[in-house]
Amino acid sequence: MKSSSASIHLFNMLCMTAMMVFVPVIGPLIRELGLAEWHGGLIVTISGVFWMLLARFWGRRSDRFGRKPILLLAGIGFSLSYLLLAGLLDYALKTPLSLFALLLMMILFRGLMGVFFAGVPPVCAAQIADTHPPDERAPAMAKLGASGALGMVFGPLLAGVLAQYTDLVMPLYLAAVLPLLAVGLLAWMLPGTTPVENQQSPRVKLMDHRIRLPLLAMFLAMGSVIISQMTVGFYALDRLHLDALQAARMAGLAMTGVGVTLILVQVVLSKAKQVNSLKVLLWGALLACGGFLLVTLWISQAGLLVSYCIMAAGLGLVFPSVQALTANSVESHEQGTAAGTLAAVQGLAMVIMPLICTLFYEINPILPYLIAAALLLLLSIGFAVYRPLVKQPDEVPVNS
Repeated sequence: MKSSSASIHLFNMLCMTAMMVFVPVIGPLIRELGLAEWHGGLIVTISGVFWMLLARFWGRRSDRFGRKPILLLAGIGFSLSYLLLAGLLDYALKTPLSLFALLLMMILFRGLMGVFFAGVPPVCAAQIADTHPPDERAPAMAKLGASGALGMVFGPLLAGVLAQYTDLVMPLYLAAVLPLLAVGLLAWMLPGTTPVENQQSPRVKLMDHRIRLPLLAMFLAMGSVIISQMTVGFYALDRLHLDALQAARMAGLAMTGVGVTLILVQVVLSKAKQVNSLKVLLWGALLACGGFLLVTLWISQAGLLVSYCIMAAGLGLVFPSVQALTANSVESHEQGTAAGTLAAVQGLAMVIMPLICTLFYEINPILPYLIAAALLLLLSIGFAVYRPLVKQPDEVPVNS
């Protein structure tokens, strides 16, 4: 089981690293190609749309055909799509293209990346659920989350270093290779898996009553993450009164602190032998709520950094707990579909929350933070009130 888990963690980290390489270079590339800023936003958002639409599809297919073949297919497709996008941008920087044609092809190839990447998080989570008993799933999911957080830190760092010493496209070519490396490691290290779905069993519905509360928790938690990401740069400009360069550096420092905190918290959680996922979720939501409140009260650069690290610490407890609660609420042949449904809710938050939080920010800069704090407080209260409806590990059969 150790080699199986290690291969999943490596696969998840390498794919997430590749995905995050794109973020730091898209802005400069948009400027170099003569496109508008909103074109960059559209290109980035399209991956969230496909994540939302296809996560359940991939999870369902992994229930039917096995985890390993679906992960291999997703990794290969992700790599080839990335290579197409990198080649297009390399060509466009050297040979002028129609802006409409260029934008259309960028959306197409970025969309293909999203199509295949949508299969990575839910099927990795389903594989972890398959190989761990219910009371060990929260630590196991935390370790998976830590591998993803490492990718979130390594990706932008790798892109920045390569772009500084080569050009804007070279990081994308390297990123296209990383999923292939991940596929090779997975093919070698992960034992063959067999389908677990019984064709006669009922499907996990989109709003299945067994996972309704974890789905709501994931939406609120992911929405809080989006709020923190979307507002940090504006907050540094408007509340800390920094210039554009200082604000960018402060935002980068805050998000680096978030990434490091997520890794540390989830590594610590992963060391636990057994975890009560519900209690961890409740306390994590309250801790994150405190971080969002603190940023509205402690208005300084140190306050911003400390507040964001507290938010990250709380959310680092929430996410693996939600994944574990979801896995513990369904049967072994439903793990892929349930994990895919959870990932689809994450994609939904990625699509709609940026617009909502920026609209509230225009009304008052602290309003998005207060809304996030209120949502997390309601999340904690809601799970405390409806605790009898949430399955605990001893109520669920252990997956083989």
